Amino acid sequence: MSSDFIIPAHIAVIMDGNGRWAKKRGLSRSKGHKAGTEAARAIVRHCREIGVRHLTLYTFSRENWSRPKEEISTIFDLLVNFLNRELGQLVEQDIRLKVLGDIKGLPMASRKALEHAMKKSADCTSLTVNLALNYSSRDEILSACKSMVRDGLSPDDITEEAMAARLYTAGQPDPDLIIRTSGELRLSNYLLWQAAYSEFYFTDVFWPDFTPEELDKALEHYSGRQRRFGKTGEQIESQS
Repeated sequence: MSSDFIIPAHIAVIMDGNGRWAKKRGLSRSKGHKAGTEAARAIVRHCREIGVRHLTLYTFSRENWSRPKEEISTIFDLLVNFLNRELGQLVEQDIRLKVLGDIKGLPMASRKALEHAMKKSADCTSLTVNLALNYSSRDEILSACKSMVRDGLSPDDITEEAMAARLYTAGQPDPDLIIRTSGELRLSNYLLWQAAYSEFYFTDVFWPDFTPEELDKALEHYSGRQRRFGKTGEQIESQS
């Protein structure tokens, strides 16, 4: 079915609703995060199969540190277990793993597991999976600005290209499609610079229930849109 769709080069996802999914079923939030991890695993594989080149998953924001310590511990334990279990399969499928965010601020075990996974998968080229971890888009933009100052750029040298080269996503295309699950309708400090011309898809489906079939629904919607990039329909038509 997916072969009939326009396949975005880069899909970004705000994986929302693990806790509400669990509450609805009388389960702990930890069970919700575990189910969310399995959903992510299936989406990664599906993206690899249909030819998506970049997939960015909003895994843990800078603001998420305000959550209960037990929940935070569960999230990072699940991350380490996922990497230990799946790294071989990721490399075998030619999937590269990268982190967007301040990796130095992560728990030691998670940081080591991520650094190991990034090193082992560094030469993979079929799909790049970006995990936005300890991530804040505003901090990312501020950090890029500070980098330009440290590099001594003159005002005329401060360009969109200079900014993009200093973001966590440097060298990757901006997201074509940003998906948010669970019915929320906001970006939540996610890829603010990169999302300038992204298409958006919002669904009421909680993340643990977001299957490859649900992704195909998003791709069907995406395929029916005309991306304008600030141009009018007449301008696009005249250039085609």
